[in-house]
Amino acid sequence: MKAAFTLVEIMVVVVVIGLLAALALPAFDKVRIASQDKTVLNNTRQLAAAADQYFLECGVSTAAITSLVGPDSYVKSLSTVANESYPLVFTQNVPITVAGIAGTRTITYFH
Repeated sequence: MKAAFTLVEIMVVVVVIGLLAALALPAFDKVRIASQDKTVLNNTRQLAAAADQYFLECGVSTAAITSLVGPDSYVKSLSTVANESYPLVFTQNVPITVAGIAGTRTITYFH
């Protein structure tokens, strides 16, 4: 007789693989969410620092995002990671709120 796997053995292996995948996917999702939030927070910190520098140099208390982001500006480029939307105007001593992170989350940065 030839040695071979039975149907029951193959089904057990498939079930075990399915259980391992079911345990791994939520952990992966948590890591992805944490990574997105850290990236958005880092972008917000860079924008806050750029706005503070702009306030000092120009003697104003508000700045448009177009004054802060661009090839010749304080922040060279701002890429979104989870379809978030950054405010269009930054005001001195006002927290920065980034909305729509992955369509569900909001982060507020107090600087």
